[in-house]
Amino acid sequence: MKSLAKKTYILSAAISMLSFGASAQKTTANVDNEIYITTHYTKIEKQIAMRDGIKLFTIIYVPKDKTKKYPVMYNRTPYSAGPYGPEVYKPSLGPSMVFARDGYIFVYQDVRGRYMSEGDFVATRPYIPNKKKKTDIDETTDSYDTIDWLIKNVPGNNGKVGTWGISAPGFYATMTTIDAHPALKAVSPQAPVTDWFMGDDRHHNGAFFLMGTFSFLSYYGAPRPQPTPDHADKFTAYGTPDAYEFYKNLGPLKNVNERYFKRKNLIWNEMVDNETYDSFWASRTPVPYLKNIKPAVMTVGGWFDQEDLYGPLKTFAGIEKNKPAEPNYLVMGPWTHGSWIRGNNDYLGNVRFYSETGPYYREQIELAFFNHYLKGTTDPDLPKATIFETGSNQWKKYTAWPPAEAKEKRLYFHANGKLSFEQPIENTKEYDEFISDPDKPVPYTNEIRIDRGSDFMYEDQRFAASRPDVLVYQTGILENDVVISGHLFADLFVSTTGTDADFIVKLIDVYPGDAPDDSPNPHTKMGSFQQLVRGEVMRSKFRNSFANPEPMVPGEVTEVKFDMQDAAHCFKKGHKIMVQVQSSWFPLVDRNPQKFVNIYKATEADFQKATHRVYFKKDKASSIKVSVL
Repeated sequence: MKSLAKKTYILSAAISMLSFGASAQKTTANVDNEIYITTHYTKIEKQIAMRDGIKLFTIIYVPKDKTKKYPVMYNRTPYSAGPYGPEVYKPSLGPSMVFARDGYIFVYQDVRGRYMSEGDFVATRPYIPNKKKKTDIDETTDSYDTIDWLIKNVPGNNGKVGTWGISAPGFYATMTTIDAHPALKAVSPQAPVTDWFMGDDRHHNGAFFLMGTFSFLSYYGAPRPQPTPDHADKFTAYGTPDAYEFYKNLGPLKNVNERYFKRKNLIWNEMVDNETYDSFWASRTPVPYLKNIKPAVMTVGGWFDQEDLYGPLKTFAGIEKNKPAEPNYLVMGPWTHGSWIRGNNDYLGNVRFYSETGPYYREQIELAFFNHYLKGTTDPDLPKATIFETGSNQWKKYTAWPPAEAKEKRLYFHANGKLSFEQPIENTKEYDEFISDPDKPVPYTNEIRIDRGSDFMYEDQRFAASRPDVLVYQTGILENDVVISGHLFADLFVSTTGTDADFIVKLIDVYPGDAPDDSPNPHTKMGSFQQLVRGEVMRSKFRNSFANPEPMVPGEVTEVKFDMQDAAHCFKKGHKIMVQVQSSWFPLVDRNPQKFVNIYKATEADFQKATHRVYFKKDKASSIKVSVL
């Protein structure tokens, strides 16, 4: 057991480091943290019985100081509550070590069917609204039963509980808010998985996110027949450092099962067996059930989150729509997936933010939020929305999100590659066109890499702008700052010679040619740098309904509208605003055959070239709707 526990700890730590960009090198701070935890906390392991008799493996860290009572911070995870064994401690406790030093009871639990917990695992398990018997369980019942046990059985607790989690644990944190236990007072879903079809992780607007899903599900979707401290091995037999090469050679998606998974990967099978937004997907999002929420909620996300930018925005909006009795907050910072838990977060790639956004969030926002609701400290007086505005690199405080003062405007495409807030007038040229070839898809990054990474979220887009199958539109040099803050929607008028197509729209900040070379990378020149602000994809067969796809009619001008998710960015005076339009983003997104078929069952013969047109006629003017301050 001890060797398995240590092996699990190493694997879990490695996954965490890959997910959040942590360094594998143990620092002095790491050692200090470990000494502090072992000196000040006692570790307890328990199997807690749920209402249907299934036992969930739960690890509890209790302060050794018995002179006062402490609130409980509770985290539910499918990624291992370990390390396992009473002698092996976590290297960090709580959302960050500032919580451990402030004094809390910390609880980590393997969710049903994962690692050391009993039962069967269901990814993003559906909520059951009308439960009639003890076997009607979901994540809300498991969290309720656990909290009830903790309050009654853990000595020294003050009767108040908070929950938090990042990514999939963020989904479980969201679920604790529904039919919440009375002791649950504060919840923070962070980058919460919220809808795997509409915008988180596995799909965006129905388009399949190939490389991240294949890599992740290679271990996450593997069968687990019985409780174990270990997990399945992750796929590593790529045979090349170049993901573009590997996934191109893979061919159609059906080859994944034929070559690798052999129909044994349960979650992958769920992906390919549910091509449309059917009841399988609709039942798995918590948003429709975010009603009568009683705990205070602070949802957190990152503007450069490569996995779950959709989740925090829709979770916050879903709660806000129903006018909760307790405060509902949103925090969005300049972060990749979960990166706010460590480091200074003062830059990403070549882009500087000129402030230590991580420590500010952890100490002034996150700890203050939980301390107020769980310890009764002074109200931090948080605004409804605490938003980091990139470009200007400032924290902004708003009474609503999107800001009430933001006005909707459109950035229109024009002939000769022009972009403007002015609507096009009649002209001799009414469209641009390009040939999309599935055999030569547009790469999503200029890097040679096998894992998805996060750099593409803020990467220089000049590598794509030079391709003939990428349309480019840009404004003139801005005479004043242009600040967008709120929703982004693409509204395209297009035609194609095929019967299906993907459309990727990217909003880009173009730096001046003489921009100072102040990138953290001393070899990078920032002059004319094309920083991606937001990019999003739409599978056009879902343009009218995600549940009932329709073929495109060859040659017919068709409106394709889609959610690009939110942004808060200042395009500075002297910069330009650019939009790029393309029809592949490979292998981030799987290749569309450009033929109306079930893409999960498509063959090589289904893939075909197609000519796509993007229109900017007066009455059919393609544009992006932005919220301008």
